[in-house]
Amino acid sequence: MRVALLCFLCGTVGLAAGQTRPRARDLGIVAGILPTGPLNAITDVAGVLVGHTTLIRGDTIRTGVTAVLPHAGNLFRDKVPAAVFVGNGFGKLAGSTQVNELGEIETPILLTSTLDVPRAADALIDYMLALPGNEAVRSINPLVAETNDGYLLNDIRGRHVGHDEVFAAIQNAKGGPVEEGAVGAGTGSVAFGWKGGIGTSSRKAGEYTIGVLVQTNFGGDLTIAGIPVGRELRKSVGPNSGNGSIVIVVATDAPVDARNLRRMAARTMFGLARTGADGSNGSGDYAIAFSTARNPPKLVTNDGMSGLFVATIEATEEAIYNSLLKAVTVTGNGHTVQALPIEETKEILRAHGVLR
Repeated sequence: MRVALLCFLCGTVGLAAGQTRPRARDLGIVAGILPTGPLNAITDVAGVLVGHTTLIRGDTIRTGVTAVLPHAGNLFRDKVPAAVFVGNGFGKLAGSTQVNELGEIETPILLTSTLDVPRAADALIDYMLALPGNEAVRSINPLVAETNDGYLLNDIRGRHVGHDEVFAAIQNAKGGPVEEGAVGAGTGSVAFGWKGGIGTSSRKAGEYTIGVLVQTNFGGDLTIAGIPVGRELRKSVGPNSGNGSIVIVVATDAPVDARNLRRMAARTMFGLARTGADGSNGSGDYAIAFSTARNPPKLVTNDGMSGLFVATIEATEEAIYNSLLKAVTVTGNGHTVQALPIEETKEILRAHGVLR
């Protein structure tokens, strides 16, 4: 009962906070040329589920956990092909070496706060061992990624994400629209000096769907549709550099093996670069890619991958914009991080001919 109540309250807070802010497409911002899926979200890939637990307690706790499930079944018994790409390795991505060695994922993917990675991994092991059919399992490879929300908004040393929070995020994961902004693992994150968070987008590449979800918490000089929005908002020429990280999750229904999934994951860095990220020393930049097509009779060939690459780049770029646009101003731990100002951003983009 406690887990269910916790998740209900957290989900309600996150949804209410993001209702009045637009996504990129609501403003007329279009990244790339490919069409989106119906929801423009990672859940456009059939079977993919997303759940959040958002922790807002007192004046100092602003954190959470986000779960991405490739499917609703027992992932240990029905693994999915996958790969991890490391753009910059300043981070703590638990479970990544086995994913790249075996080319598969056997648990839900968790995103959380840096110092909560071991706690989330332990809870994820508990969850997997308790699933029917796993009674004799002796090894689990929990896949848990992070960004550091302790620079400004969260009491990171308190390590507030644990068993209840992880179970709530997984058990309440669902398809359909995905909450974005200052929710789940994005509750305390900061990007380009403004409030970052969770964002998502999707693309259609022929008969296939590619969906991306991001947890943004990094520095740089925000660029939207090629326009130096961050520079003009600050009236300065310098970027907002700083430590932080981004985790990018890529899902597809295309029959792609682990080798080409790693190539797709690598293309997320192109989309990241389009937004003005500076790839600083302290920024851990990671991508996790998986396919929901298990044991397909035929794989996409190398020559057939280019469209999937473009889709991945475009969806990554737009997911990052959505993470900023949907995030609200958050005060915590003695600091306030402002949300990206919508009207000023629109004026800049309109002045450069991006918006009418």
